[in-house]
Amino acid sequence: MASTTELVIARHGEAACNVAGIVGGKRGCTGLTDLGRKQAEQLAARLAAEHAHRPYAAFYATPRLRVAQTAEIISRALRLSATIDPNLRGPDHGGADGQPWVDVKTSFQGPPQHNPDHQYASGSETWNEYLDRANAALQKILARHDGERILVAAHGETVEAAHTLLLGLPRDACLRLGFVTDHASLAQWQRPTNRFGRTIWQLVTHNDTRHLRPRHD
Repeated sequence: MASTTELVIARHGEAACNVAGIVGGKRGCTGLTDLGRKQAEQLAARLAAEHAHRPYAAFYATPRLRVAQTAEIISRALRLSATIDPNLRGPDHGGADGQPWVDVKTSFQGPPQHNPDHQYASGSETWNEYLDRANAALQKILARHDGERILVAAHGETVEAAHTLLLGLPRDACLRLGFVTDHASLAQWQRPTNRFGRTIWQLVTHNDTRHLRPRHD
């Protein structure tokens, strides 16, 4: 029987470093805000409802605090523990970690994607070095869980890396396009296999935040 591989990436809830405009690496990330926790709970409720009908075979998360806290909330709702994959972590910011993004971008004359082969701070990864690392981690996960549903709690950059990988975009695509990814949003890819044995990746949804909309009784 033909099988379908499904990759769902959930961005973390709002974090204190996001609100303050601080580069949120290992030092700069101090975790979720109260709103971010509420967003993560709404996200987890939706994922749990879907998980009851179409279970996830695996759940991965990145080690940054805001993602780990989001993943903990999801894990409780799904009763599915998360595997922390350090290679899925967000970009290594080097000397920019904990600094105001406005200062970093002013010095670099733009975000990391605008000069993807150059460091945006001392000791940082270049954008393309980050993409290579994240894409290699995603490829290993996809190969490990071929034909299964996979959930990843991660960063907006992880969504961008996955889209770059599965759309087959060139390394300089970030100079011409980008992806808006809101807190606690979902991106979903599917790769069905048809009766002829052919497969193709399909982007089902991007920046899906329906679960965050207020309910009107």
